[in-house]
Amino acid sequence: MSLDGTYDDGNIFAKILRGEMPSARVFEDSHVYAFMDVFPQSRGHTLVIPKHSAARNLLEEDPAILAPLFLGVQRVTRAVRAALKPDGIMVSQFNGAPAGQTVFHLHVHIIPRWEGQALGRHGEGGMADPTELKALADQIAAEIS
Repeated sequence: MSLDGTYDDGNIFAKILRGEMPSARVFEDSHVYAFMDVFPQSRGHTLVIPKHSAARNLLEEDPAILAPLFLGVQRVTRAVRAALKPDGIMVSQFNGAPAGQTVFHLHVHIIPRWEGQALGRHGEGGMADPTELKALADQIAAEIS
């Protein structure tokens, strides 16, 4: 998909927000929802999405949504750091399929990194175990202040 188009409210993240699909919830407030990526690139790969948005990407989003989204991203990133003690943390956001975007609902990736461990390709390792994702989500959630 290109950078331009119509928002599809049948995308997986919209379904998660409506409670139609399960997720391992890390954090939620009135603006954002954070949950574990089911196709993680590293242990603790977390996604943060705006709850009240029909933007497919960053370029379409209203600035009033972006401010609380990125405050939520910072809050969850701090919790990932406290819970998992990574050597570094990659925070990324893709716009359009050529850039790597696969779900066309604005979202931000928080990917913990450890020295000597290669970053996995999204989806290549298969779907993560839901029980392990729930345990990681609980571990990270316990660090959110």
